[in-house]
Amino acid sequence: MDGVQLISESLLGSVTDAAKQSARRRMNHNFHAGPEDNPHRFLNVLLKGTYVCPHRHANPAKAEAFVVLRGHAAIVLFDGHGRITARHVLGLGERTADLPRWARDAEPAAGIDLPPGVWHTVTALTDVAICFEVKPGPWSPANDKEFAAWAPREGDSRVAEYLAELLR
Repeated sequence: MDGVQLISESLLGSVTDAAKQSARRRMNHNFHAGPEDNPHRFLNVLLKGTYVCPHRHANPAKAEAFVVLRGHAAIVLFDGHGRITARHVLGLGERTADLPRWARDAEPAAGIDLPPGVWHTVTALTDVAICFEVKPGPWSPANDKEFAAWAPREGDSRVAEYLAELLR
């Protein structure tokens, strides 16, 4: 069938390999054909230590859903001043002692659906976390995300310390 794409072991492996080669320690694989498609569906492979600057999808307002297929990921939610309002661990696999205490004690969840405008970030809690994400298109780099002014931007020297604080 034309256009059918399997989420197979070989696909997960190739996207994971690409993430390992990326300075950003993550890699997407898009199932949608282009930026104008609606909805956008993609794999997001996150390696431990990757940093996504807290952001929201407010203008235009877009919801976003994550389902973890492998490993564990943390979703951290914030108020408009950068205060953490919630931490969620996604992934139904066994939780090991190397996860932060809050993640070991959190209610098991395979995924999360975020309404538009919620400040959030996502990061890997395990060596590899593979997420399936869905959000509305179209995509435009000019307005896809509003990055938080109260958080360091990707590449800032304060990122490692900030990320560690988010996960404590």
